[in-house]
Amino acid sequence: MSEDEQELNELSGTIIGTAINIHRTFGPGLLESAYQQLMAYELQTAGLSIGYEIDIPLIYKSLYIPKSYRLDLLVNDKIIVELKSVKNLIEIHPKQVLTYLRLMNKRLGILINFNEVTLKNGIKRIINPYYHKE
Repeated sequence: MSEDEQELNELSGTIIGTAINIHRTFGPGLLESAYQQLMAYELQTAGLSIGYEIDIPLIYKSLYIPKSYRLDLLVNDKIIVELKSVKNLIEIHPKQVLTYLRLMNKRLGILINFNEVTLKNGIKRIINPYYHKE
């Protein structure tokens, strides 16, 4: 396992552990924005760098759309974290994360739906198959 893969695994473990701790405290039922602020607070408290509500531009040929998408959290400029608080994840949710990964050329995304009785049922790691190391 490369150093980069090891770092991603450690970071994702911290992110998922943080989400589980928040879920143990509050359970399902809060608004997505509340979970987002709690996650950002806890991850920053743990010493991680957090980008919060990052605008993602869309570039197509000569067209530049500066604020096409907005991702919830970017941890250490490496992992995209998309938070949901919905009854069920649907097919578009992982695709949304994959779109963010592609547009930002990041390798790993984590989709977390806090509206689950057992949070592990609402966590999905998403790998960007189009990632290219710069």
